Amino acid sequence: MASFLVNGWPAQSVDAADRGLMYGDGVFRTLVTRAGRALNWSHHYRLLARDCSRLALACPAEPLLLAEIARVMADDGVVKVIVTRGASGRGYGFGDDVEPTRIVAAWPGVPSDPLAGRDGVRVRRCGLALAIQPRLAGVKSLNRLENVLARAEWRDPAVREGLLADAEGRLVEATASNVFFARAGVLVTPALARCGVEGAQRGRVLALAQAEGIACEVRDAGFDELELADEVFLTNSVIGVWPVVALGERRWPPGPLARRFQQLIGEDDARGA
Repeated sequence: MASFLVNGWPAQSVDAADRGLMYGDGVFRTLVTRAGRALNWSHHYRLLARDCSRLALACPAEPLLLAEIARVMADDGVVKVIVTRGASGRGYGFGDDVEPTRIVAAWPGVPSDPLAGRDGVRVRRCGLALAIQPRLAGVKSLNRLENVLARAEWRDPAVREGLLADAEGRLVEATASNVFFARAGVLVTPALARCGVEGAQRGRVLALAQAEGIACEVRDAGFDELELADEVFLTNSVIGVWPVVALGERRWPPGPLARRFQQLIGEDDARGA
């Protein structure tokens, strides 16, 4: 049973004039809790604060959010933190008196698929191309219609994710995760300067790579380079790390870097990082 707090009060609805509903005018982050503790919180809050700043939204105070997360999820689960512009009158414009809406929602139990993490997953290339909009690049805004349409492109349960390119053909991300690949010992993840979502788990992998002395590049990459990679894996806060084992006719075994980051993330979570 899901639990919701809206501006600190138990509720399951918002004002119908809320700009998050009307225009997607807001941001969100999804995280995992263990025994009520928000995992990878430092990355989540940093990105939430940055995204709020990019949209000129007031970011809720960190202690307030941590207290509300603890209220809605005392055990293991998935929590979604949403900040919207708030309710206002009709039209895209808004006044200085609009009060932000803060939603903290929790679902007990973490969706678990140990086989995906162990054996890897099959992915496909989506037909939808992401629009290029540098001002929103990296931001996890409430407008996720591109991802919704991309995920609707397939029904085959054997395909677990879809890879997305931008309008100029550059690899960007997957529908609900970030992409990493390795070639000749160098880890690569696509730059998100034009579009795409910067996930908190992506940030953690980059930080762990630096701490471990693993060569890593954040840069533009194409599908042709991806298919030449030695290994490919996906990351997000709920799945952790999924090795990619198939894209079309291309096959990979689960690779050593995917395994290493699975281990490092597990150790990081156990330390309470």
